[in-house]
Amino acid sequence: MTAPVLDVRALRKHFPIRRGLFGRVAGHVRAVDDVSFSIARGETLSLVGESGCGKTTTSRCILRAIAPTSGEIRFRDARGQEIDVARLDRAALRPLRRQMQMIFQDPFSSLNPRMTIAEIIGEPLLVNGMRDTRERNARVAELLELVQLPRAYLNRFPHAFSGGQRQRIGIARALALNPSLIVADEPVSALDVSVQAQIVNLMLELQDRLGLAYLFVAHDLSVVKHVSHRVAVMYVGRIVEIAPTAALFETPKHPYTEALLSAVPVPDPRRRAQRIVLEGDVADPSDPPSGCHFHPRCPYAQDRCRVETPALTELVPGHAVRCLRAAELALQGVAPPVAAGPSHVAQGG
Repeated sequence: MTAPVLDVRALRKHFPIRRGLFGRVAGHVRAVDDVSFSIARGETLSLVGESGCGKTTTSRCILRAIAPTSGEIRFRDARGQEIDVARLDRAALRPLRRQMQMIFQDPFSSLNPRMTIAEIIGEPLLVNGMRDTRERNARVAELLELVQLPRAYLNRFPHAFSGGQRQRIGIARALALNPSLIVADEPVSALDVSVQAQIVNLMLELQDRLGLAYLFVAHDLSVVKHVSHRVAVMYVGRIVEIAPTAALFETPKHPYTEALLSAVPVPDPRRRAQRIVLEGDVADPSDPPSGCHFHPRCPYAQDRCRVETPALTELVPGHAVRCLRAAELALQGVAPPVAAGPSHVAQGG
């Protein structure tokens, strides 16, 4: 197996809670709490979980949009050198910015309405030294063709495009500097279902063509099932299960994963999914429960789950879970993807 493009080790991000006139620190919100994973070249790892579980904070730490509290973010640059992004200062980060890019969730607010498409996609090129306007526009035209948009769109403004077209423009901007890692923060959640399929298929084609590594942040498991090589499930700042996509969907090992999978629509009218409705609310990351953080909502919890903190343990090669009862539980999954790994999504009309 090739060396990973990204290797995250024991990542933590704690936000201080300040109270009183003098802003005394009264506690911390553990938004990300001991997260570890790696992504290889040409691989997609999806981070999934309920809102507030720490997915987006993890992705922002990796890109150093926010500074992590502790841990390592080891990124392999274009020369093959492994660099700990978590320890770099602002000046040292600048050369790496071009190798790590982001696709944003909202294609409407992520594009400047006062700039033309040529200016939006060309801005990263200009910032990184491509001063010649003709050369820059030629590169922008190549990028438009790469995301299947006509060159004639160069001088148009964002308001002239649909949501799917705007997201293609956002993808072109992310690809402008030839990155090796793309962080996609729910890139299709704001789009219609038929357009979602088009954007997902485009991302898969670009990955095959350019060898991109994707960190795909999402909550829609129907999409995750088709785009991912591996899936990591987060709950209250921690990864509770990580496995190859087919294994996780077919044989989940954590009760939280089972509950999430029960909400995935099954395209077969003869099968009725048994929806698992979890009781209570997501645990407060500023004051998480003792023992297993999931035990107040877990239908399989025992007394020891309330006092013992489970470690992320590999049950079989590549499949790790944070649950004291993982080896003895037989949990319900859903039908695996047609083939292991990403597959193209059928497009609606």
